[in-house]
Amino acid sequence: MKLIRFGQIGQEKPGVIVNENWYSVAEFITDFNESFFETNGLEKLQTIVDTKLAELPLVDKSERLSSPFARPSKIVCIGLNYAAHARETGAEPPKEPVIFFKATTALGGPNDNIIIPKNSEKTDWEVELAVVIGKKTSYVEVDEAMDYVAGYCLHNDVSERAFQIERGGQWAKGKGCDTFAPMGPFLATKDEIADVHNLRLWLKLNGKILQDSNTSDFIFNIPFVVSYLSQFMTLLPGDVISTGTPAGVGFGFKPPFYLKPGDVIELGIDGLGTSSQVCEAYKK
Repeated sequence: MKLIRFGQIGQEKPGVIVNENWYSVAEFITDFNESFFETNGLEKLQTIVDTKLAELPLVDKSERLSSPFARPSKIVCIGLNYAAHARETGAEPPKEPVIFFKATTALGGPNDNIIIPKNSEKTDWEVELAVVIGKKTSYVEVDEAMDYVAGYCLHNDVSERAFQIERGGQWAKGKGCDTFAPMGPFLATKDEIADVHNLRLWLKLNGKILQDSNTSDFIFNIPFVVSYLSQFMTLLPGDVISTGTPAGVGFGFKPPFYLKPGDVIELGIDGLGTSSQVCEAYKK
């Protein structure tokens, strides 16, 4: 299945995509949130789609798409998880996953504007595959880890490099700004993706391809990452793990360059759709 949430900020409703049509399931489902995933919501939703599709209201595609899930308990990110990206930043490929968090208030819709923060000069782009957890787990083994994955979606891990690298402390300073986690357009359940470790992902800036890679370049694959994170924290239903970005970020160019107001970012992953964001300057 492909899950969507639609409507204006604060008024989002749950829906599904079937045969390219958008349908509301708000009559049956409150939201795609932690409670939904932990109470076998995906199975119930599949039954609704299978038995009541003709009764579901069509959603006009002019509606705003939100992130395809409600605000999760946490957004955990893996840094330097593509070999070529590690090389472009001058870093040694990590021996264990690099972990950082994005503020959940950074979450946004796939086509919402990106706000370049106040005093920012180095806002950057990062196309990433995001994994959504379906069941609570801790200390899970690698060979069982995929049982706890609900599905996948497209993520732009927007990053302010000066805040991240030059201001001391942890990377989170440059990762958690408002609008810095546009997700979607939809959440694809695992059965929608034949091989999650062989997906092309790409990003364009103002029409020019800057990132173009494949998840086969992962240093740490998804079962390993899920298992690894579960050794340090409980993963809750609806939690998001963003699996890192490939080469081609602004920080990696010589000389580096960054986002400006009016820039248009387009990105996509095989089987997970595309998104587009326009950059605008912070205003009070």
